[in-house]
Amino acid sequence: MNDMEQLRQSLLKIDDLLASCMRCGNCQAVCPVFSQTCKEADVARGKIFLLQNLAYELIKDPKAVEDRLTRCLLCGACEHNCSTGVKTQEIFIEGRIALTRYLKLSPLKKFIFQSLLTHPKLFANAIRTGSLFQGLILRRQKNGTATAPLLKPFLGARHVPTLPDKQLTQKYGTLTGDKSKKYNVIFYPGCMSDKVYTQIGDAVLKILRHYDVGIIMPEDFSCCGLPALASGDKDGYSQLVKNNIAVFNRIDPDNSADYIVSACPSCTETLHKWWVHFSENYSAEDREKLQNISAKAIDMHDFLYNVLKVDTSSFTPKEGAKVITYHESCHLKKSLGISKEVRELLKMNENYVLKEMAEADKCCGCGGSFTLTQPELSLKIGTRKWKNIVNTGAEEVAAGCPACMMQIADMLGRNGTDIKVKHSLEIIAESLK
Repeated sequence: MNDMEQLRQSLLKIDDLLASCMRCGNCQAVCPVFSQTCKEADVARGKIFLLQNLAYELIKDPKAVEDRLTRCLLCGACEHNCSTGVKTQEIFIEGRIALTRYLKLSPLKKFIFQSLLTHPKLFANAIRTGSLFQGLILRRQKNGTATAPLLKPFLGARHVPTLPDKQLTQKYGTLTGDKSKKYNVIFYPGCMSDKVYTQIGDAVLKILRHYDVGIIMPEDFSCCGLPALASGDKDGYSQLVKNNIAVFNRIDPDNSADYIVSACPSCTETLHKWWVHFSENYSAEDREKLQNISAKAIDMHDFLYNVLKVDTSSFTPKEGAKVITYHESCHLKKSLGISKEVRELLKMNENYVLKEMAEADKCCGCGGSFTLTQPELSLKIGTRKWKNIVNTGAEEVAAGCPACMMQIADMLGRNGTDIKVKHSLEIIAESLK
């Protein structure tokens, strides 16, 4: 299928999806970008109007279309609150795919999505090399982040996480499960828990072992593909999915694993939703495998609370407990519907007492590459989140998403705020003996 035919099919898909939008404007009230700009073009309704004339607009001014479509975090707030059920995330992803078909990927994105991420060993070695030489570039800060003065033209004043000495799969190797256990689960760590925030992976493994769950974890999962998909690179995304299908076929050929757990809600949503949704051109065998994966993909909090039925009713904070606040990650609450489960599970650690922040479920401003393509907007949205965190007086802030952790730590670091950021599963794991 040539590029023009693929573009035509993308445009037809978008037309079909747009029909359900009633132009009511309810999306204005929940859009984090609109809350900063107050521009109709930045809200879902405005982007839908643009996409109705996408073919014309692409020819007229493709760069303007690109700017409009990238001014979206794909947080799902508009879809979550839409009274008519408009599938805005799908619409905007299809729009970005069409845009990329027309403009083509930049050489850098093409290398990252189609060469680096699609080769897990190469990607792991690149991260390993980076960890060895990061001391030459990064300047460590008090809150555990680092700045990179030499990379200021690219990163600006961002505070970034430092890389661990060993990646998660390096530390634990291949885990093959245990058929004698009640549950055997495949742990899909995702790029962040495997290569950056390995303490999240440590927490997941500790929790699963504590509850006597068999763990299957290979060393060669690829990225879930969401970064490529969100950038409109359907070719790179498809290669990543097919890489992962091959791994799942090898580690679970008979589909006997009970669940596929992850500590990254973006990964979980991708395995559960997008892998099946964009599989129309895959083989029947691959589509069947993706259906099986989709049915078993579950967030770790969901697994603990709703499958293992962990009882949290008997826990109360100790005297002098630290104040912690909780940021609700967009994909965890709005896409996966997991909210009360996290708060209940946090009660297990009696060394903390939870204090709610204002707008806990408001986007932190990360949105993957949004922080790079729209740095000023990302900073404004993130600063609002920072203020809400500080106003609680909390000593620590928990989040259920690695990307949110990175954004929040950046905001805290930029403002010289000595508040630690942890994944909610870290807090839970600390409570287990």
